[in-house]
Amino acid sequence: MRGVETVLFLVVVATVVATFARRLRVPAPSLLVVAGVAVGLLPGVPVVQVTPDVISLVVLPPLLFAAGEELPWRDLRAVGRPVAVLSVGLVLLSAAAVIGTAVAVTPLPVGMAFVLGAVLASTDPVAVTALARRLALPPRVQALIQAESLFNDATSLLLFRVALFLAVAGGAASWSRTLGEFGLLAGGGLAVGVLTALGAFLIRRRTEDPVLETVISLVTPYAGYLVAESVGGSGVTAVVVASVILGTQAERLTTARIRLQVGAVYQTVVFLLESVVFGLIGLQLPALVRRVAGDGAWWLLQAVAIAATLVLARLLLVFVLSAVRQRREAGRISWQVPAVVSWAGARGVVPLAAALSLPVATLDGSALPARDLVLLLTTAVIVLTLVVQGFTLAPLVRRAGIALDPADLRTEYSAARRKLAEAGLSHLDHLAETESAPAFAVDQLRAGWQARLDHIRGDTGEDDWVRGIDYRALRRELIDVEAAELTRLFEAGEITDGTRRRIQRLLDLEHAGLED
Repeated sequence: MRGVETVLFLVVVATVVATFARRLRVPAPSLLVVAGVAVGLLPGVPVVQVTPDVISLVVLPPLLFAAGEELPWRDLRAVGRPVAVLSVGLVLLSAAAVIGTAVAVTPLPVGMAFVLGAVLASTDPVAVTALARRLALPPRVQALIQAESLFNDATSLLLFRVALFLAVAGGAASWSRTLGEFGLLAGGGLAVGVLTALGAFLIRRRTEDPVLETVISLVTPYAGYLVAESVGGSGVTAVVVASVILGTQAERLTTARIRLQVGAVYQTVVFLLESVVFGLIGLQLPALVRRVAGDGAWWLLQAVAIAATLVLARLLLVFVLSAVRQRREAGRISWQVPAVVSWAGARGVVPLAAALSLPVATLDGSALPARDLVLLLTTAVIVLTLVVQGFTLAPLVRRAGIALDPADLRTEYSAARRKLAEAGLSHLDHLAETESAPAFAVDQLRAGWQARLDHIRGDTGEDDWVRGIDYRALRRELIDVEAAELTRLFEAGEITDGTRRRIQRLLDLEHAGLED
């Protein structure tokens, strides 16, 4: 029960933290990590033992799936080349830099320094997506940051397996075997991801029950992850590929009502899992410090040095690649975009799962050297990147001046709604000309659509914008009146609970639409 109580406590804390995060305009993951550390420092707090299966099998798949669905295929294609370079080259550079720093500033042997470098080599998709979600970044920059974190798993996982083999077995790695394993990781994950998306698509196209649709949507990432891992592929890659493919087919899969329900459920699941996992990361650190470092503070200096190494390696490669590309395409070099991309390299859930999966003994039965120190440094670096980079990423975006202007976003939104309304009116005119619909229905719809178009066109001026707000406020008031009457009818026994729920849902959807 101690573990269950801790999880429930973290959920309660996360709800409070998320509320303050919105008011303070700071990223919730960073604040959750700080809250976890603060709770872990309290006397009498039990030590929470997190197993790698809990992280990799329970937490990761749905969070990765949600992150992949947010990545538009159009934007992903536009950044495909830099993502490929960063997913391989930057991972290798980061691992090499961490190995050198760890050998220089920590007591880790070379083999365990290799393990630490492999664990921390790649950015974390869960952390990066959670941090970038609240920033109004340009589409290509957002896609580059998210896609890199989603697709660098195969490289980092391969490095981790090679490093683990060297540390545990004490043998030499074969290049042919290493390349073959990389092909199996990436190719197997890609193939399973495509098959998972195809299977989910075929099933969901034939499902009209909202509950079954929600269950299938929740099961899909777990199925893809488990199948990929069972055949030797990358489960993370499989989940990401499946989510990106299904994300492009969202409108073809289900009805609007089911999409609303599935979206609401997924938002709840993502919030709960992110709350627990980021809280656990912070909660782990004080316990690890007490167990490994005692009263010494050298671990903190070592973690700062490793985190700084990761940032510098990322800055170096991103700025060099960006300078070469900008010189070739534009003839001038700017610092804004590469600075934001470089600073958005937080570590998080995936490195923690890798570090937790380290065995406690080598093949000959002896204890794996410095395992606890690797886990401590990994957790400390994760906390440092989430806190330092998490709290400063938004100010950097504002300083760089690359964030999308809210006024431009409102203009784009109004222009899109206007074009949709004009398309609807054009279709009504076509129906009237061909007499393919009753004239009274066409006239009634045309009046409604014309009123909608007039209202949208009125959003461009300040006075009309105020009138639009007044209109929505009046419409919400009318919906409240209708809801009160619905409650009266139900309490008077004039309608059943099923009818009440169906009508209440319609009123809720209309009320939500007026909040845009």
